[in-house]
Order: sequence, then C-alpha cells, then structure tokens
Amino acid sequence: MIRAAIAGGTGYTGGELFRILLRHPDVEITAATTTSSDGVPVYEIHRDLVGETELKFGKELGKPDVLFLCLGHGLSREFIDTHEIGSDCRIIDLGNDFRTEKNYGGRTFVYGLCEAFRDDIRNAGNIANPGCFATAIQLALLPLASHRLIRDEVHVTAITGSTGAGKKLSETSHFSYRDNNISIYKLFTHQHLAEIKAHIGAISGTEPVVNFVPMRGDFTRGIFASVYTRAVPGMTEKEYSDIYNGYYSGSPFVFLSEKGVSLKEVVNTNKSLLHVELHDGYVHVSSVIDNLVKGASGQAVQNMNLMFGLPEDRGLRLKPSAF
Repeated sequence: MIRAAIAGGTGYTGGELFRILLRHPDVEITAATTTSSDGVPVYEIHRDLVGETELKFGKELGKPDVLFLCLGHGLSREFIDTHEIGSDCRIIDLGNDFRTEKNYGGRTFVYGLCEAFRDDIRNAGNIANPGCFATAIQLALLPLASHRLIRDEVHVTAITGSTGAGKKLSETSHFSYRDNNISIYKLFTHQHLAEIKAHIGAISGTEPVVNFVPMRGDFTRGIFASVYTRAVPGMTEKEYSDIYNGYYSGSPFVFLSEKGVSLKEVVNTNKSLLHVELHDGYVHVSSVIDNLVKGASGQAVQNMNLMFGLPEDRGLRLKPSAF
C-alpha cells in the first residue's frame, strides 16, 4: 500500500482528495495536517465523509511515501522549509509554487500534465500539479501544439464554478453574488497564463500569444473553455479531428466528442471532453472538465499512479452525475 499524507486538507481540493484516496485500492491515508483543525475528525470538516473514515487532522506527517500539498497558493515553499520531509517521500503540489519554477530545496518538480509529459512523470520525484483553467485550456491546445499548428494568436473564454475560488469566503464567492450572476475577472492577466504559455510553448517550439477571458459562473463545479485560433489553410475539419483522436488515443480520460459538449458530462469525473469545429478560417475547440477532479485532485492522483507504476486510471473511474 502507498502511504499518503495530505497537508492542508480542509479546503475543497483536500476534501476531493480524501474522497478519491479513501476508495483507491492501493492507498492508505496515514496523516492529514492542518494549522486550524488539530485533533478534529476529517468527517467534521467534510461532512459527506461521515462513516467513511475515522482519521483526525494533526500536526505530524509521519513517514509517507507521497505527500499531497493542498495549501494556499504560495504556501508550499514555506511548508517544505518548516517540515521534516524524507528525501524518499514524493511530493505532489496542488498549488502554483512550482509550475514554472521547477527547482526548490534540492527537489526538482515535473509539470504534471499527464497527457503531455507522461514519461517524465513516471520518472519524477516531485510533481507540480497544473492549474484548473490551465488544464482545460492546454488539453484543447496540445494536439495543435504537437503538430506545430498554432500559427496565430489563441483566443480563450472560459467559465468556472465557484469552488475554483477556494473555500475562503470573499465578496465574489458568496451565494448572493454568484447566484444568477456571471462576471469577468483577471481579464488577460490570470495567473494560469504563465504555465500555459511556458508548456505549450515548449511543445510547439514557440510561445503562443494567448488572450484569456476568465469568467465566474453561477454553478459550483466545472470549467467550460471556448478556445480558437486561425486554422491552417486547406486543412479540413476531419483532418483536425484525426489529429486530436490520434494524440489522445492512449489517454484513459480525454475524449473527442463528435457532438457539442456540456459540463454535466464530466462533473464528478476525471474526464475531459473536447469538441472540434472549423468556422470561417478558424479552428474552435470546446473543452470541459471538473475543476476539482481533472483540474485538481483527480489529476494529482493520476500523477501519483504514474509515479508509482500503477495503471493511470486506478481509483479514478468515477461515476458522472448527469442530473
């Protein structure tokens, strides 16, 4: 059994990680640390886990085989500096500390976008889990980047559920603000742009110009990304579809749909659904994921599976919720 510890497990991504790992056939959660809920049972924070686990939050990590960091952005470095973590313990960071700066404290972090860097992840000691928007957008762009087909600016409009803002309340995450409301935030400046440009650029050979309009949605879970760029003259929609099907033929979670896609087809799963169309000289890709699963905790477990030589989909065949 893989001994897993979770640091900062009181938030949304931590709760989702508990739900997945408690049902993973090859994992035992041996510790869960927090600065605010020492001695409190996990099920008192995540009420849906009543009857599922008797584990309590504490301060000690023990000696895990893998440590998941579910801390606030910018806090992972501090945690590594202030805790004794064995050199043989693998770290999977769900924050943004190491997504573009991979070396810290004698550790090297591999960017954990499984569909792009699967072989590197298998041999990695530490993983920087991608951001949720970054995951949805890069999955839409990876086949184009790998075939050098991004030859103009990329335009993205993507909407996320309220859980993407984290558990800590702010004016724009309250129910009274979100309900029956949609708004734009961090226009063209979202923090996930840096990792998108860096990693898509590394694959395509040229860093793309990405014009990103992020939006807050009036729902709790999921990301819908609308991504388009100028098509290569002469290429047909079928040729684009063949490229996408070929690129993701070995992926257990990413699928090209012949029909338009919607959020309910992926919520509560580790899947990504894509839909490709050509319109008036542009190739358009719709990309949908669950921001807490494929966009966070599910992808973290997918990375763990690869690191420990397990089947990539072990413990991640989750039931979608269609209604």
